[in-house]
Amino acid sequence: MKRLAVFLVLTSVVPAFTQTKDEATIKQLFDEALGKGKSYEMLYDLCTNIGPRLSGSPGAAAAVEWSRNVMKEHDFDSVWLQPVMVPHWVRGQKETGRIISRKQGSLSVNVCALGGTIGTGPSGIAAGVVEVKSFDELKALGTAGVKGKIVFFNRPMDPTKINTFAAYGGAVEQRANGASEAAKYGAVAALVRSMGSNLEDYPHTGNMRYAPNVVKIPALAISTRHAELLSQMLKEEKDVQVYLQNNSVTLEDAPSFNVIGEIRGSEYPDEIIVVGGHLDSWDLGQGAHDDGAGCVQAIEVLRLFKQMGYKPKRTIRVVMFMNEENGLRGGLKYAEQAEKNKVKHIAAIESDRGGFVPRGFTVPTDATAKAKVRSWKPLLEPYGLSDFSTEGGGADIGPLANQGVALLGFLPDSQRYFNYHHTAEDTIDKVDKRELEQGAAAMAAMVYLIDQYGLK
Repeated sequence: MKRLAVFLVLTSVVPAFTQTKDEATIKQLFDEALGKGKSYEMLYDLCTNIGPRLSGSPGAAAAVEWSRNVMKEHDFDSVWLQPVMVPHWVRGQKETGRIISRKQGSLSVNVCALGGTIGTGPSGIAAGVVEVKSFDELKALGTAGVKGKIVFFNRPMDPTKINTFAAYGGAVEQRANGASEAAKYGAVAALVRSMGSNLEDYPHTGNMRYAPNVVKIPALAISTRHAELLSQMLKEEKDVQVYLQNNSVTLEDAPSFNVIGEIRGSEYPDEIIVVGGHLDSWDLGQGAHDDGAGCVQAIEVLRLFKQMGYKPKRTIRVVMFMNEENGLRGGLKYAEQAEKNKVKHIAAIESDRGGFVPRGFTVPTDATAKAKVRSWKPLLEPYGLSDFSTEGGGADIGPLANQGVALLGFLPDSQRYFNYHHTAEDTIDKVDKRELEQGAAAMAAMVYLIDQYGLK
């Protein structure tokens, strides 16, 4: 009976001891990040001294060297570059947009070329406008209603959706595929309402793609406020015209790199936990939230471990992926090389939703891994991390899914993200230092738990 009592005491103490140890380590990670963190300092340097980093640009090349130098300065065990060829699209001179009205004359509107579009030529394009809110409406108009005109796609992000990424997903097909859909019916250009959640004066860029065997036409975005203006004018005056001019061009693919650093595991060095963000950004702003924040948070995870003297069981690897915005070449190349070299990844975490206050993580699709991540909620909830409801990871780590890798995504609050997404307003002054540091600590805490206990 005494032996049984001792056994019960011991078995009840061990989990409590483990939880206390984990609680202490996670608190130390947050204390270090909030008290002595370097993520904001790194982001400030990246944004102000390098700025925009579109694939193939001098800014992207400078960011590669910046990342490599930062990782070396923090004394990661290994740092290297992984070559990848990337698209090289150039915006050209500032775009011009005007509404031409018999009643109100010529009104300037804020537009920007969508990534990957062709140019209008130096003379621009002036034509009548048809407004649609879906591809079904476009199809109903047919060639008779569209030929020779500019198609104005004006379906807003759904403001009733609390999850702004769901609202974005419900509208973004207009930007991605609108030009080719309009061209099928003889349109001369596509003008797309910006993918923004507010009424704003500045336009949002983003990638578009041309369907094979369909005539290519220029595609530009118009600010949400000017989209409202154009829509109202079309209701009052059917023969309103729009003038658009841009000089965008796609050049030959350019050489670039993913930037990789790691801390070698002490017990299972061949098991890799990846944490990362994408180094490239659109060319209008500084790429602060998208995705400079994710990059510096990922680097900070490894720096925090080094600073605390934590020796991981498994190898912790940080990857700065190149070309997420207009090709995903970096993510595809990383996965291709991982498969070729039989690299054993047990988990990958991406931060690509901005540097706002942490709310939780997306979870793996595998039932066992999902349950294990959710079982850690009591350890993470004191730090505001309570949302573990959504499955999936991020775009750059997505190609690893076919290799059975558990994918997670860092989930910050999303309510203000689409105010800045892909705009000239995505700058360092829009990032809160404390929120950014909390995010880095949250990611480090999740990496620590996976390192300690695995996901099986």
